[in-house]
This record gives sequence, C-alpha cells and structure tokens, in this order.
Amino acid sequence: MTIKILVVGCGNMGTSHARAYHQLNGFEIVGLVSRTPESRERLSKELGGYPTFSSYQEALHTTRPDAVSINTYPDTHSAYIQMALIANAHVFVEKPLALTVEDATSLVALAAERGKKMVVGYILRVHPAWEKFVEIARNLGKPLVMRMNLNQQSSGGHWHTHKQLMKSMSPIVDCGVHYVDMMCLMTQSVPVSVSAIGARLTEEIDKSMYNYGQLQVRFKDGSVGWYEAGWGPMMSETAFFVKDIIGPKGCVSIIDEAKGDSDDVDSHSKTGSLRLHYSATDREGNFTEPDKLLDTSDEPDHDALCRLEQEYFLKAITDDIDLSDHLRDAINSLRIVLAADKSFRTGQTVIL
Repeated sequence: MTIKILVVGCGNMGTSHARAYHQLNGFEIVGLVSRTPESRERLSKELGGYPTFSSYQEALHTTRPDAVSINTYPDTHSAYIQMALIANAHVFVEKPLALTVEDATSLVALAAERGKKMVVGYILRVHPAWEKFVEIARNLGKPLVMRMNLNQQSSGGHWHTHKQLMKSMSPIVDCGVHYVDMMCLMTQSVPVSVSAIGARLTEEIDKSMYNYGQLQVRFKDGSVGWYEAGWGPMMSETAFFVKDIIGPKGCVSIIDEAKGDSDDVDSHSKTGSLRLHYSATDREGNFTEPDKLLDTSDEPDHDALCRLEQEYFLKAITDDIDLSDHLRDAINSLRIVLAADKSFRTGQTVIL
C-alpha cells in the first residue's frame, strides 16, 4: 500500500518531512505547495522534480491525495486540516493543532467522523534520548521540579520567520506545547493551574504581542514546571537551552557542551548526553553514588527525527493505530500554553 501525500509548506519542517516521504517506500509525494515559488521549486529540484503548486485548494483538487502534510504557519492549520479531512485525506500537521482549544477539539471530532488518522508533529516524542529522559524523570520520585527553556537569538531570515509566527502566537505558545507535553508525560498527572510573565522587547511586532515569555504550571501531584522562550536579535546566547528535572531521589539533565547557536534548528533537539545525579547519602552525609553520564551523541539528526515521525504516521494509517491518547495530549498541551498566554494578558493565575 502506497500513500499518496501532498506536502504543504516548504520551509524548514516541510523540507525535512518531504525528504522523509521521498525516502520511505510507503509514501509517494504527489505535490509540493508553498506561498513562494523559490521554496517549492528548490525542494522539487532537490528531490528529483515533483509537481509544485501555489494554491493549496488547487493542489488538493488536482492530486486527490490519500494524506496531507501541513507544515505552514499556525494560523492556517485549522482551515487546512478541515479542507484535507473533507477531501478524505489523513493528516499530519506540525504543532500546534490549532489556535484555540475549541478548534482543536472540533478537528479531532471531524477526523473521527471521517475515519481519518491525524498525527500532530511532537518531534520530541520520537526522540530516543528524550524518551530516556522521560523514563528517568518518572523514577525520580514525586513531586518533580521541571526546568526548561529554549531561547533563540534570531536575525535575518530566522527573525523574519519568528515575526511571521508572532502574528498569531507568542514564543511560549508556539514552542511551549513541545515542552509542556514532555512535562505531562513525566508527571503523568493533571495540570491544575498556569501563570505567566512576558515582555515585548521590540517595536517590530504588534503592540499586543510579546517576544519573551515564561510560564509556570502546577500539577495535581505537587509537581511544578517552568518553561521560558524568547525570540529576536536581542536574546542572550547564555543558558538558552536548559532541560533539567529534579525529584526527591535526584535529578537528570540534558548536557551538550558542543551545542550550536540558538537559532540553529538542528541544535534544538540535540542532547549530547544525560547527566543523572542520585540524592542518596550515607551516615556522614556524603553521596553514596557518583553521577552517571549517559552518552547520547549518536542520536538522530533533525531530518532523521522527522523520518521517525513519518514512519509513525505511516504505521498509524496502515496498522489502524488508535490515536485517541495522542490527540488528547495534543489538546491538553495546547490548553496549558493558551492558559499561559491568558495569564500574561490578564496578570492572573489561570485555574485549569
């Protein structure tokens, strides 16, 4: 069985996903769609000459795909997903699923009604080192303290992309869904409240938007977590990547001494190694075990991670995998980051 797939969006993520479809025997690319001719023609040439389109609607009608891969700006996701499902196509969509919880819930219901699979691009869920990170965190006892950030000192084309993204959502919403999702997996508990702070550090974005933010989330089991994200040429390269989990039994941290610049998309998912520390002490108060360093330097690169995502998407279709939990988690992580945005705008803690 070969799945005919239409790729929509030919930027960083669309390019990596298209390379995966090109390599996997179970997919056949039937078209590449983008707003700019340069991006789609470049990608088509790289992959050997696939049909290109400027209009998503035209591409859907012409190619009649079995599946659609949506890698466009977040404010298009809801409408594009709906069009794909109505056209009887399965959907892979980059995060977030939609801009509101209500829209996301409606799209999940529509996918079920149409009998179609829908996978949301939570790339860290297929990352072997992050899977290990979550597994270790679950064994540190409760409550957990989860500290995470991903700040990006962006300029040129990267800053342009960030400004486009901020026409619809802030950094803590766009990037936060990944890391809030990881927090939920680690605690396996229910989030109960969210608060947030933020700042607008540039006049190049709308007055209602902010390019730096930090959210704090509390869970029913007593666990707490914070996530920080900032975009722009003013952001610091110091401590821009923190992934640190603390529990009663010790802590585990992602360590990568050779991490690249903060605007390097490949560096965002790199880990290098995991440092595991045990809190147990002897009668004299000295640690009973040395720290362990778990090497993860052989981890997949960004393209390989995208391929793992598309292997899962293919398996979901061909093996009829139940995606109920996957989609429930996608909605829950969206609910939390949107609550953080509301908290920033109102100055109040949001009870979930």
